[in-house]
Amino acid sequence: MTDERWTPRKVEERMAEAASVMRRLPEVRVRGYFNTWPTIIPEFSDLVGREPPRMKPPSPSPAAITRTDEAMEWLKWLEPDDARIVWMRAENRRWKTICWKVGLARSAAWERWVIGLCIITCKLNRERIPSHPARLRALAKELRRL
Repeated sequence: MTDERWTPRKVEERMAEAASVMRRLPEVRVRGYFNTWPTIIPEFSDLVGREPPRMKPPSPSPAAITRTDEAMEWLKWLEPDDARIVWMRAENRRWKTICWKVGLARSAAWERWVIGLCIITCKLNRERIPSHPARLRALAKELRRL
């Protein structure tokens, strides 16, 4: 984004897009293994009563992959636990699961998620990040309204 100001909501949307792209990437396979069995073409009677195969989501575009790489770099600006919380929320995980994994109460995890988004927003807007926790919370409340 060129002249636009970043907001926590835009950062959140970009992280959600990154998680979506990561889910749609092809799975990693071990090289060198292959299958020599012939492909079996099922007959109609074999298909009766089966559910139709699930469709695969489309592969992400190169631009989406580039944006994902950029968003993944943003997580380096955060503390490891905060980055983990931001990424799990981007993956649309439930707060209960996040709290179990990081060992925090829901309100503390939510606060660290918002502060993480605000730190990323400040860095992207080239603004100074407050060093005092109370000022950081006040900034988070102010930016969260945008």
